[in-house]
Amino acid sequence: MTSYRQPGLVLTDRRFTVPLDHADPEGEQIEVYGREVVASDKAGPDGTDLPWLVYLEGGPGFGARRFIGPQAWLGRAVREFRVLLLDQRGTGNSTPATRQTLPLRGTPAQQADYLAHFRADSIVQDCELIRKRLTGGARWTVLGQSFGGFCATHYLSTAPEGLKTVLITGGLPSLHADADEVYRAAYPRIRRKSEAHYSRYPQDVERARRIAAHLLDHEVTLPNGGLLTPQAFQSLGILLGGGDGTHQLHLLLEDAFVPTPGGPALSDAFLENVQAVLSYAGHPLYAVLHEAIYAQGRGPTAWAAERVRAEFPAFDAEKTLAGDEPLLFTGETVHPWHFETDPALRPLRETAHLLAERTDWTPLYDPARLAVNEVPVATAVYHDDLYVDTAHSLETARAIRGLRTWVTDEFEHDGVRAGGPRVLDRLLALARDEV
Repeated sequence: MTSYRQPGLVLTDRRFTVPLDHADPEGEQIEVYGREVVASDKAGPDGTDLPWLVYLEGGPGFGARRFIGPQAWLGRAVREFRVLLLDQRGTGNSTPATRQTLPLRGTPAQQADYLAHFRADSIVQDCELIRKRLTGGARWTVLGQSFGGFCATHYLSTAPEGLKTVLITGGLPSLHADADEVYRAAYPRIRRKSEAHYSRYPQDVERARRIAAHLLDHEVTLPNGGLLTPQAFQSLGILLGGGDGTHQLHLLLEDAFVPTPGGPALSDAFLENVQAVLSYAGHPLYAVLHEAIYAQGRGPTAWAAERVRAEFPAFDAEKTLAGDEPLLFTGETVHPWHFETDPALRPLRETAHLLAERTDWTPLYDPARLAVNEVPVATAVYHDDLYVDTAHSLETARAIRGLRTWVTDEFEHDGVRAGGPRVLDRLLALARDEV
């Protein structure tokens, strides 16, 4: 273990060996990394009895957020917890799973079999092994953001004996909906977010149409070699799920073109900024496993977001540009064409198709067990969350015994970060029945 200091904090790198397949504990092993964080004034003998809180990041495919000092919710957490920022398997400093490393697994079929062990069920089993090693068997608190909340809900379904408290922010999943149902609920919500953006920034209607029209007529390459197609441009709408996302999108669009000897062209600065939003190089599992997190044992996901999009023709860029309607952005959807346009995903194209065809996914949640839950649970449900359907979350909230729900439109999906200590403080108070 290596320990070091940041302002107000002492951090310790921890590495854990876990089975790739928990059904075969003596088989292949992988490494999971966690960053232990404790307040500086509690790092000595006085802090040895601090209870543990493990943070599960959103995604899939993102390592735990890297803080510098007691930022956002972390400052509130270290007042009473020893925090473990866990890089879920395949992410961050854990054994990586990327276009560079996955060929070591062999063929695309072998890669797909390997990645089938990277859903919430395996992540929770990792957590249970790590908990027993760290706490000596004591229960711990889980804070799950977005997909981390999906993992926390699976945790409640399968290993509640390891949990002292569960706190979920923007990540209470449907217990029953498959990927088709998730996206069928998502596209109307995505449309509302686009319309709200144009209501705030009406000048962006023409800007977005002009950019999309240019992309229809020109092959535009991003600095990393990726292709910026009209569909890829529309996916900038993923920004609209954050508290300042509409403002970020507006600033991105406002100076897209520059004059050149060959006529107006998209500027290098614009393309660089677009690439920063759209590239999956730093989190390829987000694309490769995105629909698998919704697989509930009822057949393949079969590129659900792409199939369901066809039911909403207003998102067709070419048809929109043939008329005079505003161009609709899209959100947290992954499509087969992502594996053509993004250089970080192209080598994983066949692997992704095999995962989309996979039929042996198991259900992730146990409604019967959740109905008799005894673990204190509190969740923040962000009203009209771009990424997680509010109606689905509230239906699940009613299905988990004893769960306390805070529904708010003060924040978007990133409330636990953007809200500083307030969101965590509120959830702790709810879970403790203090409000």
